Amino acid sequence: MRLRLLLLALGTFAMGTDSMVMAGILGRVSEDLGVSVAAAGQLVTVFALAYALLAPVLATLTARWPRRRLLLTALTVFTVANALSALAPTYGLLLATRALAAAGAALYTPTANAVATAVVPPERRGRALATVLGGMTVATALGVPLGTWVGRTDWRLTMWLVTALGAAAFAGIALMLRDLPAPSATAPGLRARLAPLGDRRVLGAAATTLVFFLAFQSVYIYLATAVHPATGGDPGRLSLILFATGVASVAGSWLGGRLVDRLGARRVLLVGSAVAALAFAALPWAAATMPGALAYAVVTPIAGWSVSVALPHRLASIDPANAPLLISLNSSALYLGTAAGGAAGSAFIALLGERWFPLGAVVLALGATVTTTRVLPPPPTRAAPLAPSEPRRATTGA
Repeated sequence: MRLRLLLLALGTFAMGTDSMVMAGILGRVSEDLGVSVAAAGQLVTVFALAYALLAPVLATLTARWPRRRLLLTALTVFTVANALSALAPTYGLLLATRALAAAGAALYTPTANAVATAVVPPERRGRALATVLGGMTVATALGVPLGTWVGRTDWRLTMWLVTALGAAAFAGIALMLRDLPAPSATAPGLRARLAPLGDRRVLGAAATTLVFFLAFQSVYIYLATAVHPATGGDPGRLSLILFATGVASVAGSWLGGRLVDRLGARRVLLVGSAVAALAFAALPWAAATMPGALAYAVVTPIAGWSVSVALPHRLASIDPANAPLLISLNSSALYLGTAAGGAAGSAFIALLGERWFPLGAVVLALGATVTTTRVLPPPPTRAAPLAPSEPRRATTGA
């Protein structure tokens, strides 16, 4: 049983690496394809936007497919798309392959979550999901720095690395995952999946997710540009900063779950957003040296991932009976924020310059704080539990 979950996690590890590794190779992509760094950043935008828009649609269209076939189809699309990314001769074709890879990821991740809950007893569902979704978190700690290091001379090698990860997950699932439970015959349609947005509280909570990740990703996607004074363009130094970011992301996810249980989701949202805003404000000065850049790389992910844990908890507390649907909306809002973050970061660079562009994220992070304060419902006396089939963290993917 453990092996099955680890194979599913290998797939989410590949998805998470693919969705985030572009931040470390934008410079190489820019040089090779003859586009600006800001334009290269739109590769992240396209991936995230395609994921956010396609996830609910694909989930609806394939709701009655056998789970094993769905997983293998998703991994096939994902793996082939990354191979095409590695071979893409032009910027336009690379954008198209990024959208195709996102379609595979949007099909795989929710299915892997559903399979994880189906192959274990009910009392172990939370741990099973934590294992599968842990692949996304580990991708920030290992996959992104490794991908950045592999692509230090040629970004296409990074795409081949992700292709290999997807192929390994496909082979493992094809060989080891058989006799999976049949999908539910009463899967919700697209209208049912979007119906909770009619509740103002749900809409406000989803808006908080979108605005916060808009702020967070507008800096992260262009982190190589922000810390260039400290790295001098050296791939090894950049990989170290990204590794520190990944380790801090894991720590922030762990810490966030415990803080939400102890302090409540609302307080974690407020404090985490405020700390992130301060970190963005300090980055133009912190990025002047490696110690300063590393300090930023530790503080910001801890705050950001703590918030990312609190966000789905907050949504689930609005209507615990519909927690799975609400958390899927949170995931879509997260990816929409990531997509918009690429465009926002590009705009901030154009308006403020490569040193000062993180200041634009300060305004957005404070906006998330205001949304939390004014729109979300009053906090419960303690963090509302998620439905039995949901983990205590946001999905990314990433």
